[in-house]
Amino acid sequence: MAALPPPVAAIRVAVRRALHGVPRNRPVLIACSGGADSLALAAGTAFVAPRLGVPAGLVTVDHGLQEGSARRAADVARWAGGQGFAPIEVATVQVAGRPGGPEAAAREARYRALVEAARRHDASAVLLGHTRDDQAETVLLALARGAGPRGLAGMPATREYAGVTLARPLLEITREQTRKACALLGLTPWEDPHNTDDRYARARVRADVLPVLVRALGPGVLDNLARTARLAAEDGAALDELARAGYAEARIPPAGLTGPVSPGGPSVPVSPGGPPSGPVVAGAAAGGLAVPVLAGMPPAVRTRVLHLWCRELGAAPAALSYRHIAALNALVTAWHGQGATHLPGGIRATRRGGMLIAE
Repeated sequence: MAALPPPVAAIRVAVRRALHGVPRNRPVLIACSGGADSLALAAGTAFVAPRLGVPAGLVTVDHGLQEGSARRAADVARWAGGQGFAPIEVATVQVAGRPGGPEAAAREARYRALVEAARRHDASAVLLGHTRDDQAETVLLALARGAGPRGLAGMPATREYAGVTLARPLLEITREQTRKACALLGLTPWEDPHNTDDRYARARVRADVLPVLVRALGPGVLDNLARTARLAAEDGAALDELARAGYAEARIPPAGLTGPVSPGGPSVPVSPGGPPSGPVVAGAAAGGLAVPVLAGMPPAVRTRVLHLWCRELGAAPAALSYRHIAALNALVTAWHGQGATHLPGGIRATRRGGMLIAE
């Protein structure tokens, strides 16, 4: 028996690891654009899933942004049918009119379509075809944008998005491996023109920045960038755990904003004016935060606590920026009577004596 080509073997091993322990009575869905990465992932899953007794379906998203996109989606669905995938779905989305730039709008539309498909089919997970090269690009873009440790952590191997598990089995697989696997399996990937369109930051990083780094520092730079993401993610997870405990300690229940703090709650010095006499309109359900407790936290934990509070107030995580959290942090560490901090979603956060509250 001929030895299995290494690229094909590596992808099948990665898929097998990702499917280990998933329920056998619910399907996994493959998000497949028809590009080399997701096509190699789909081919690997078509081989591995039946042998593990895991039902596998496929979703291809038609963004409608390019001529022939509907035909491309139909071709992917037709190929998936021949590979035994079920269910198979073509999800057509509307990108225009969504917030953010074109990349962000298309990504949001795509993830929303995948989540909706997963819910319709009661899928245990959606598998995405991001590779080690994608991870390296993500880390570089995060560095350029000053995103901090959370951005340097890159794309997680698994995450929950709107209650659906998203998994990335190929984060240890290179883009070259997925292309070779497709060639060895006789598959012809779709070449997305956006991947070479220099209007997009990721395309410029892919075409211009990464090749320069590889020439200057050697091919190991891609592994090192991906390793940076893994290490930052591990540190971030530990800090997030500390932040959840700190948030529980600093949080003042909604009743504490219009009356005494509940027994066992933090001791909060209040200005002579006292807490607001009426209900806090925006974010009342989230309560407030005790400034003395926040002030005693390490900065890396405190900023995460503030981020958690913003999310509970209803601020969209994607809209929260460094300047929002920095302004909230200043209400704790550099208080000189400044006005409210305006958060996404029309939320105003301010300091009232020893408390941060939302108005």
